[in-house]
Amino acid sequence: MFLNGVEVEETFAEAFPMYATRFLITAKNRKWALTAARVSTGFATSIIMAPAEAGVEKLVAPSSTPDERPGVLVHIYHRSVPELKFQTLVRIGQCVLTSPTSAVFDGLRKVKRKMKIGESLAKFGDGFEYLEERDGMKLWHIPVMEGEFIIEDAIGVLKAVAGGNIIILARDGDSGLEAAETAVYSIRKYCKNVILPFPGGIVRSGSKVGSLKYPKLTATTNHLLCPTIRDKVKDTLVPEGVRCIYEIVINGLTFDDVLKAMGVGIIAASKVKGVVKITATNFGGKLGPYKLYTSEAVEKAKDLLT
Repeated sequence: MFLNGVEVEETFAEAFPMYATRFLITAKNRKWALTAARVSTGFATSIIMAPAEAGVEKLVAPSSTPDERPGVLVHIYHRSVPELKFQTLVRIGQCVLTSPTSAVFDGLRKVKRKMKIGESLAKFGDGFEYLEERDGMKLWHIPVMEGEFIIEDAIGVLKAVAGGNIIILARDGDSGLEAAETAVYSIRKYCKNVILPFPGGIVRSGSKVGSLKYPKLTATTNHLLCPTIRDKVKDTLVPEGVRCIYEIVINGLTFDDVLKAMGVGIIAASKVKGVVKITATNFGGKLGPYKLYTSEAVEKAKDLLT
């Protein structure tokens, strides 16, 4: 398949199930809502080494938030519900409760399974906290030096999809970075229910399962896609003339959410001059059970963009 003269390889990204939560942070203004969101989703790129996977989904206008203030939706992902609950608890407790003017509301209101994050954090009030019912919500009020921190009693959790990806191969670093940035911008603009957990949404250090040399390591550099060692790797996947490769990793609440985001990224990156090829990475079923095909992703994205 070719898009805008760029080859899009007929392959699939191999994704895996993780549990996810989604909550809304609001604050006096967008600056402080974003500050709390970014700090609470820090050091959360890949579960390979980070304590969780997390990121910002989107900004929310005051007209669509429970307290009519600017908001930001964030996601956190983990392997199990207990691990997810712990990460959500400590990240909200250390990074949102401490942030000026912040409040937290459930971002998965229709999901039946809930984690009692608000109830747990309320104990920080040391007996001075109180529970209020308002507009169908149970809200904890926790006294702080500034006033009160308000957090919803329970936050939803569901089984989601992590590890969707696209790989952008370019002639040089400038065109590769421009293509990756363009793909990230388009995904964030057009797609909902997804996050891009890596710095700026872009990965330069794509990994593979295991190691050729160090048996104890669970992941090492994807040597097949490293341009500087192309002449040293027998089965290299780097075409001649490609000097830069970037990966975009996508986590989402559903399979379709991730598939659409992959397609939007592929279409956007294909429009940048200097892109040679776009593909996805998989490991023959070693990583996860979900197969997100590039051709299906593009078709889904076309529907979304028209």
